[in-house]
Amino acid sequence: MSENIARTRLDPVDPSLLKGLREHVHDALRRAIISGEIPSGALLNERQMAEDLGVSTTPLKEALRRLENEGLIVTEPRRGTRVTFDAAQAEEMALARAALESMIARMAATRITDAEIATLRDVVGEMGLATKTGEAAKLIVLNEAFHDGIHAASGCRYLQRILVGQRVYDHATRNFLLADVEERGRALVEHNAIFEALARRDPDAAERAMRDHVVRSGRQHVKAAFERRQGPITVDRATLGDTATPHQEQAS
Repeated sequence: MSENIARTRLDPVDPSLLKGLREHVHDALRRAIISGEIPSGALLNERQMAEDLGVSTTPLKEALRRLENEGLIVTEPRRGTRVTFDAAQAEEMALARAALESMIARMAATRITDAEIATLRDVVGEMGLATKTGEAAKLIVLNEAFHDGIHAASGCRYLQRILVGQRVYDHATRNFLLADVEERGRALVEHNAIFEALARRDPDAAERAMRDHVVRSGRQHVKAAFERRQGPITVDRATLGDTATPHQEQAS
């Protein structure tokens, strides 16, 4: 007697749903710092932040340790924890990334295969559709797939290892920038220019297009996050997003 087995296609689970409470607290804080919602120099009151977020201080302390390792905050004896990430650091990181990414793009143009060009063409096509429909979350995923594809095509393992330390910053910056409709349009034009240079296997054009893209987006981040008027800062659920309730922590 044969069994009737259902073969319904299931969509992948949203990775954000698999994160524990500690990850959510860390992501929310990092996003707020990189976006400028929590400005450079702001003192972070652990007890008040934990109360506002509805969590204990345990996941918050772990998140703060990670943020300090990432160079976004510093803890000083008898003075507390304050945000150190500022416009100068953001610009410095963008310039460093531009130097590395542009060289990777240059190498990719000399090594890219027909199959890799076809894959990037598909990604850019999906970017165009997501830009038209305003799917910011999907654009972030496609954006990272585009850059990862170029990294793979380049074969530059050493340069990729150097870039690993910036991935956290890059992801949070994309989340911030791609929420803006005009920025999504600019990014699409720039990604198309990078792709066309790679498809022509033109190393000079690929290097130049990638450098221009990263530098321009870095400056846009600085302008949007730091060159705007800052009001009084209260680190609470409105600033960080509705991260959790006190009862969620036990499930993390």
